[in-house]
Amino acid sequence: MSFFKSPSFKYLKNLLIGVGASVVMIGALGKLNSTSWGGWMITAGLCVEAFLFAMLGVLGPEKDYYWEKLYPGLDQYGSQIAPLTAGGTSSAAPKALNAEVVEGKLGGMLNELQSMSKSLGSLKALQEVDFSQTGDQLKAMNNFYTKMNEAMATLNNSVEDTKQYQAQMSSLSKNLTSLNAVYGNILSAYNVKG
Repeated sequence: MSFFKSPSFKYLKNLLIGVGASVVMIGALGKLNSTSWGGWMITAGLCVEAFLFAMLGVLGPEKDYYWEKLYPGLDQYGSQIAPLTAGGTSSAAPKALNAEVVEGKLGGMLNELQSMSKSLGSLKALQEVDFSQTGDQLKAMNNFYTKMNEAMATLNNSVEDTKQYQAQMSSLSKNLTSLNAVYGNILSAYNVKG
């Protein structure tokens, strides 16, 4: 019987319970997925679990410690509080718990908590205002970048137009040069006859 109370048996018992439960779960998964091994695996896991539950039923429960025997004031509201050490000396006997004092202290704590709740509410409101302004600023920045991209596209188009203008001006200059040459020839032809 001492083996059943040993730490190694408790460890083995917990290990078997965990392994048995995991075998049951894997078997259930196999059964849900309609695999061939799911049926026998869930059967094996349930047999292990049944054995463990039977063993736990035969073995007695663990010893439970009753703390109110060690500290008698735990189960009596309004009782005398026992000294912390048996050899301690105290000038006055410990006072009984007074329900009105406890409720007064709890009421003060409740007021403090309500005050903190209001403060947190106002902080939350400030945070929401800050985030709404941040959202507006983000929208304005996105609008600015959109306009900037449109301006860059327009500038790129005007560069292309400038290149075409330059090419046509060059062609016009060549045409004017050849026209001046023809006109100069005509004038020199008139001067020769005249």
